[in-house]
This record gives sequence, structure tokens and C-alpha cells, in this order.
Amino acid sequence: MPAWIQEKGTLFIVSAPSGAGKTTLCNMLLRDTPGIIFSVSYTTRSPRPGERAGRDYHFVSEDEFREMVSREEFLEWAEVHGNLYGTSRMWVEERLASGTDILLDIDVQGAEQIRSRGLEAVFIFVLPPSLEALRERLSGRKTDPPEVIRRRIEKAREEISYYDRYDYVIINDELERAYSDLRSVVISRRLAADRIDRAWVAEVFFQSGD
Repeated sequence: MPAWIQEKGTLFIVSAPSGAGKTTLCNMLLRDTPGIIFSVSYTTRSPRPGERAGRDYHFVSEDEFREMVSREEFLEWAEVHGNLYGTSRMWVEERLASGTDILLDIDVQGAEQIRSRGLEAVFIFVLPPSLEALRERLSGRKTDPPEVIRRRIEKAREEISYYDRYDYVIINDELERAYSDLRSVVISRRLAADRIDRAWVAEVFFQSGD
């Protein structure tokens, strides 16, 4: 981070219905933007082709996950499409305290938990251009049967109803433009007056004696 940015990092929360493209957008942001890292969630679902433990998710059994819940180790957790997902509280808090920005890819249930705790965060919702476009994207994956796709569309309608509870809404109708919008949100937050280190301002501008 530049010297003038204060030490504490920002938590960026990105939510979207399945198939809206948030994973691709988040990966592009992480690739191009220094000073922000991805929070790797815990999940009880099985790895998909190409996914690697510790990089994409921490894959655990349901019993292990439930034990972590009982120990209050999650910042948030939720059940999505029959699987459990959760974010490590300690991991996030330690990295924010060190000045690192955190990108958290979670569903609306998880975002609501963080919001209800009063935690400071920037909430971003990614919308597909239409439900039909979303259906086409889900079908194009060729990983889910029609019944699963139908349930995902129904779930998408429910999730989209939460869009106005977010700070920013990005419509992913054209990938590069949507990515530019997402990165602009991160950069604008870093330039906010409350992120400028007051001690740096005082030293540079008010202690020179001129």
C-alpha cells in the first residue's frame, strides 16, 4: 500500500447469483490489483474439476464444519444449495489489521450476517444482464442437470431481491466493462478521505516549519 494509506484494510464483499460471473471478475481483480487478497472459504461441498484445496476452498466434512460453528470460528456461514460455506473470523481480522484489503465472495445470507454484526465493509452485488442470460450461462457449464439449473434460477430470483441492500451494483453484460466497474469501486474506496493516514498528512504538510 502507498505510504499515505492508513494501516487498516477494507473488507470488500461481492455477492451474485450462481452464473453471474463474480468468480471471473474477482479473479481478474486479484490478478491486476496489488494489496488485495482473496478470503478462501471453508465448504462441505466436493471440489469441482480444477479446484485445489487451500487455493479455491478449504474442503472439510460437515462434522468438522459444525464443530467450527460451535466454536464461533466463522465471521459468517450459510447453507447454499445443500452445502455449507463459512469465512474464518481470525484470518480476516488479522489481515485487515495488518493493512491488507480482503475480497470476500459470499452469498446474500453471509452478507446479511456481516451486515447484522455492524462490521465495516463495502458491499458489491453482481447482476447478470437477464434471467435468460443467466440460464444460458448455467446450461453452458454442462455440469448440472436441468432440474438443478431450474432450482438455481429460482434461487437467483430470491438473491437478486437483495440487490438494493448493497452499496454498489455491477451488471455483468460485458466482462471487461464489468471488471472496470469493479476495480473502480476498490480504487475509489482506497482514495476515500477516511483511508488517508492522518499522521502522514501531519508529518508531510504541517511539520516542515515553512
